Amino acid sequence: MSNDRQPSLLLKLVGLAAAVLVLVAVAGGSSLAVAEGEDRLQSCLQDAILAAPDHMTAGEMRSRCQEKIVEHQRVAEPEAGGDAVEQRLAVDRANVLRPFTIMAHRQNYFLFGAYNFQGYSSREYILAFEDEDISVKNSEAQFQLSIKTPLATSLFDNDLDLYAGYTARSFWQVYHTDISSPFRETNHEPEIWLQTHPGQDIFGLELTTSIIGISHQSNGQSRNLSRSWNRIYGDFIFTRGNFALAFKPWIRLEEDFEDDDNPDITEYLGHGEIRLVYKHHDHTFSLMSRNSMESGFSKGAVEFGWSFPFFRYPYLKGYIQYFSGYGESLIDYNRYVSKIGIGVLFSDFL
Repeated sequence: MSNDRQPSLLLKLVGLAAAVLVLVAVAGGSSLAVAEGEDRLQSCLQDAILAAPDHMTAGEMRSRCQEKIVEHQRVAEPEAGGDAVEQRLAVDRANVLRPFTIMAHRQNYFLFGAYNFQGYSSREYILAFEDEDISVKNSEAQFQLSIKTPLATSLFDNDLDLYAGYTARSFWQVYHTDISSPFRETNHEPEIWLQTHPGQDIFGLELTTSIIGISHQSNGQSRNLSRSWNRIYGDFIFTRGNFALAFKPWIRLEEDFEDDDNPDITEYLGHGEIRLVYKHHDHTFSLMSRNSMESGFSKGAVEFGWSFPFFRYPYLKGYIQYFSGYGESLIDYNRYVSKIGIGVLFSDFL
């Protein structure tokens, strides 16, 4: 059952702030300089064209050059400075050629405490289990696991790679010991996509990565708890210095009405989202906006994240996440949630 509370003022203010950040980022400064790693690749390819035997393909030359770059990165000391976006991309470039590699896809985090100011509904669980005593607490733990692996690189001798990924986001009623601390909801999202790196300058930002893919998202439940949908999506990542902007539109693949557990899901999750990320020293700030303007600021969502140094421990960062709007999870896609959580981050955007 839908909750009619609409955070229109908050969504308007945050939507306006997002627009201002985009305009400032586009208007000021010069475009992102060509990364040193790309320079090395281009230089290596030029040398390879002159020296390679006639039977060697462009894809083989590119693979050999990438291997040389990876080897250089293994032995070279990291240079001081450099922008955060290039450093993050260098990690993927260094690992993509290593067989059986699993890499971080989206953020990986664990929120020890997450509190929903609006409260969760127990109605769906009471109906599913026919137990009037079932209740859901407003406080819980939340975590996300997101991984990817390359399936093929340099397809058709071009800068075109094929990836597969999987993301699971779980909502754990760990503090609800009266009912054995169950998982309230887990959303599973396997996906597969093609990606390329155009490197084009567009309004002062560099189009670093272009992606087209297909994903399935489901909570793995049945009967009245079942939620799922399939999408074809694009993802266009623009960068400059320590700033990144990701624009991700999607089209839902329609299902038969009899089999559709959530036919109105696009009314709440819309047809795309935009994410802004900025890194300042060891602090990373992110802002996501989804379906705000499309729904007239009535059924949208915003998410703010802040990751920061965790003492001097290099493998974790502290993390605070705030979410306001619809679609926080599939089970609550049509209910308004206002939630803040704090925990640790294992892998970040930048």
